[in-house]
Amino acid sequence: MSTLQKMTLEELIDASSLSPPQWIVIGLCALVAMIDGFDTQSIGLAAPDIAAAWSVPVGQFGPVFSAGLFGGLLGATLFGAIADRLGRKPALLIAVASFGLVTLATPFCSSMPQLVAVRVLTGLGLGGALPAAISLTAEYAPRRLRATLVSLMFCGFPLGAVFGGLVAAKMLPAQGWTSIFYFGGAAPLVLLPVLALLLPESARYLAHRKPERLERLLKKWGWSDRWNGESGVVLDHAPGSVRGLFADGLRGRTILLWATLFCSLLLTYLLINWVPILARRAGIGTQGAVLAVSTLNLGSIFGSLIIGRFSDRWGAMKMLGVAFLLGGLAVACLGLNPGSAAQMIGIAFVAGFFSIGAQICTVALSPTLYDTALRATGVGWAMAAGRTGAIVGPLIGGALLAGGLSPAALFLMVGAVSLLAAVTMGILSTIKPAPAV
Repeated sequence: MSTLQKMTLEELIDASSLSPPQWIVIGLCALVAMIDGFDTQSIGLAAPDIAAAWSVPVGQFGPVFSAGLFGGLLGATLFGAIADRLGRKPALLIAVASFGLVTLATPFCSSMPQLVAVRVLTGLGLGGALPAAISLTAEYAPRRLRATLVSLMFCGFPLGAVFGGLVAAKMLPAQGWTSIFYFGGAAPLVLLPVLALLLPESARYLAHRKPERLERLLKKWGWSDRWNGESGVVLDHAPGSVRGLFADGLRGRTILLWATLFCSLLLTYLLINWVPILARRAGIGTQGAVLAVSTLNLGSIFGSLIIGRFSDRWGAMKMLGVAFLLGGLAVACLGLNPGSAAQMIGIAFVAGFFSIGAQICTVALSPTLYDTALRATGVGWAMAAGRTGAIVGPLIGGALLAGGLSPAALFLMVGAVSLLAAVTMGILSTIKPAPAV
């Protein structure tokens, strides 16, 4: 009679063929990302209607767009540290509860300052949920599929944005702008008990912080007979240490990752927030504008999955550099649209496929650069660097357009930002990282 081969926790996860509990983790984290994407897209699509209702110029919505992103920056750093110290699951539950409740307060705003304040608080929870969700997915993904699975999970963000566009197209004309935020606030609160009941804590986190709970979890999953009682990795950093992100050869990786995400989220959020408005200016109409931005997000879903799969096979950093390069060319072409809805939709798909698809895969890359003690903190600060770019993007777009810059020149500049992301990713590919687990 043969005996089962005993393995460390790392070996167990890497050898797994993706059990139902692992798919549950990926699916639930994808739903959290989907709600984030829905909220991000909703404010951009609702902005013209809010502006009309309040009799304010739509160009004044740059600070509103950036307010949520500033809150996300704070939330990513705060909850990233919480997730490394107290656990991925508690951090995620607190963040989801907070942004659900605050989103429900949005329809009660009656002025721009109130809307800005609410968007900051909403972003705090939204930004805080992502480091925990990304870390959880990465820590349950086998190494051979990690980029693919984290990209698949984070596809929830653009999928939520596509869904937001479809919901907005139906609800805005019929029920007004407030209905979008009632829907967007109720969804996370409905999801909250499902997360509390079904989502497990990270096995890697438990191995180092609460081993007695890990034994119960592995027994529940049917993995305990094959576990040798060891985690398979020695941690060299204090949990949640920001200083650790710049120690032991991590400095170069951290700075280049931040630079790439700064550039890529700058262009992503500028496109998401301003493409609907510029499409309307071009005479494409509300339906065409919604289709254009939905296609942009749809392209990013296909792009992230395909780029992520090739990244697992051929190396993430080189693939991402090429994708950012091609995406920059596509984004530059967006400004050349002569008013044809079909042409704008087609170019938006290509731009989303390469530039935003590469941005999603860069997010998927970030947890692989840090070990368990620093993973959520590393992801949180990387997302914060990206959110900084996301804040700058809408503000730059609004200021340049208000100053008379043509859409063609604006998109040319945004395409150059994608090229810069290709350069930073290319440099990052020359740094040989130690395998992160």
